[in-house]
Amino acid sequence: MNKNLMPTKLRSGDEVIVIAGKDIGKKGTLREIVRDKNKAIVTGINMVKKHTKPNPEMGITGGVVEQEAAISLSNLAIWNPKNKSKDKISYSTNDDGKKIRLFKSSGAEIK
Repeated sequence: MNKNLMPTKLRSGDEVIVIAGKDIGKKGTLREIVRDKNKAIVTGINMVKKHTKPNPEMGITGGVVEQEAAISLSNLAIWNPKNKSKDKISYSTNDDGKKIRLFKSSGAEIK
């Protein structure tokens, strides 16, 4: 196992808020986690301009495309819509013995 991998309790589809960097305070949905780089791609966050070459065979027109770049997992926190603030994640088991994620501040289950 690579020592540099950072464990995360975040999952794809979580509503997250940026807590550090150029997009601080912005919210978005976690689209993908890039485990080997400790980064995540969040919709509408860390937008960069990518210059693309035209490729007529594939039907790609050239130009400047704006897309999301990966952001470090350490710069993200889960968003608690009830408290309207960032939160931490804790774990518990439900009645069926299944492991569930909870908001640490309120104890509500993360959907």
